[in-house]
Amino acid sequence: MQVSSTLIQSDLQKVPDEARRIEAAGYDGIGTQENRHDPFLPLAVAAVNSTRLSLSTSIAIAFARSPMSTANLSWDLQVASKGRFVLGIGSQVKGHNERRFSVPWSAPAPRMREYVKSLRAIWRTWKTGEPLNFEGEHYRFTLMTPNFTPEEMPYDPPPITIAAVGPAMLRAAGELCDGVRLHGFCTRKYFENVILPELNTGMERGGRSRQSFHVTGGGFVATGASDEEVDAAANFVRARVAFYGSTRAYWPVFEQHGLEELGAKLNHMSKTDQWDAMPGEVSDDVVRLFAAVGRHDEIAGAITERFGGFTDSVSDSASYDKPGALPPDVIQDIQRIDTAFKGFGAG
Repeated sequence: MQVSSTLIQSDLQKVPDEARRIEAAGYDGIGTQENRHDPFLPLAVAAVNSTRLSLSTSIAIAFARSPMSTANLSWDLQVASKGRFVLGIGSQVKGHNERRFSVPWSAPAPRMREYVKSLRAIWRTWKTGEPLNFEGEHYRFTLMTPNFTPEEMPYDPPPITIAAVGPAMLRAAGELCDGVRLHGFCTRKYFENVILPELNTGMERGGRSRQSFHVTGGGFVATGASDEEVDAAANFVRARVAFYGSTRAYWPVFEQHGLEELGAKLNHMSKTDQWDAMPGEVSDDVVRLFAAVGRHDEIAGAITERFGGFTDSVSDSASYDKPGALPPDVIQDIQRIDTAFKGFGAG
């Protein structure tokens, strides 16, 4: 199993040392998020200050950028990292698209399908020199001259992974993409009963192999060197579960465990400004539905029980404000857990 962490984004001056620290500890990869800061810039700095880590946007907001812009950014990062970049994109929700990024909203899954196909069409033109001719409902790319074509690179274009929650996006991920990035608000039962069937349907349609399809996340990791540190990490998860669980869109996960009343209560508390009290409604048993919990000497076993058999990569950090700090021997313990994924292009 791969082990990743998040990369600092608040200060690009700190990225070189942080990337080298994460790499020296033995992590497999680092990721960035699109919330307060741009997700691509820190990875550019990390690309030229590391040699082994995979570098991922986890995730960049797709519809806020033209596929042409994303194609350029990804191509340059693939060159700078010598083939280690993985493009992770997501749709975000309607409100953020319309009111935060000021871009039109439409049904996200069909648009994401076009987005992925257009990226591959652009990269294919840059790789082979064939005319660019992609025309869809949302995107149209028919112009590419030598003056706007990047220099050749000796690597394949980056793998594309997408964030998926609903059935249509999960099927699109399985059919068209190289991997899926699952939401942290996910339980093993929800994965087995809801997510996996949709992914399998998509992979069957696309003729894709599970060995080459990368599944990231699907829960949290709460660990530390002592019981006190584990409790603090578990409380962070408790707060996240309370936050997400207050939103109706996430209640299908609760429904798998008969926790509909908890969702309704959290929703009511959020509407009556009881945010600080909401985590107290999430029991330890519920926390363990969403997270692998244990000290450093226990966490590999807890990850095997919670994620084994479906997740290929876990992260010990939910944001760059909480940098990963796993000891090298613990990272190695987790890396020994077998997964279905054998590499992009395998199988």
